[in-house]
Amino acid sequence: MRWDESTSTNDRGFTIVEVLIAMLLLAITSLGVAGLFGMTIRATHAARNQTSTAVLASQKMEQLRALTWGFDNSGQYLPVSDTTTNLALMPPDNTGEGLNPSPDSSLDQNTSGYVDYLNARGQYIGTGATPPAETMFIRRWRIQPLPTNPNNTLVIQVLVTTAKRERDLQSGLTNRKRYADDALITTVKTRKAN
Repeated sequence: MRWDESTSTNDRGFTIVEVLIAMLLLAITSLGVAGLFGMTIRATHAARNQTSTAVLASQKMEQLRALTWGFDNSGQYLPVSDTTTNLALMPPDNTGEGLNPSPDSSLDQNTSGYVDYLNARGQYIGTGATPPAETMFIRRWRIQPLPTNPNNTLVIQVLVTTAKRERDLQSGLTNRKRYADDALITTVKTRKAN
């Protein structure tokens, strides 16, 4: 077979311009995909924080709901309330406030007896006005009597937020508001016969 200039020119290969255009398109596509990976990583991190805060809030709510709040069974049905358990300590002891009403600000600031601190694994690491250095989550709770039935019904709220958000709030970088990865759980506890 003889080579002929008049035969098909498709066998010549690619020109440098075609190669450069192909490389440019590949680079643009790669940057878009890399941006999507970054967005996915941020979304996964936010979802993990949201799940963690919800689980941690639920755990504290279960502890609060387990405290005694009812009537005795002696026939006189006198109110019985846990007013000494300190759930800010792990393990809890009897040096706290139990289900006594908390200060109104206990969800907004670290209030002794109504706050505990957790590390990145959700493990208890302390309590008090100042979080330890390794704090990842801050868990606060508020207990208030229901205005329409203050002797027999409590409104209990638990808020879990991140230590980073609290640092941003303290430095003035953000305003106090509930964010998507914060967890706020509210329940009502009413006295009933034990």
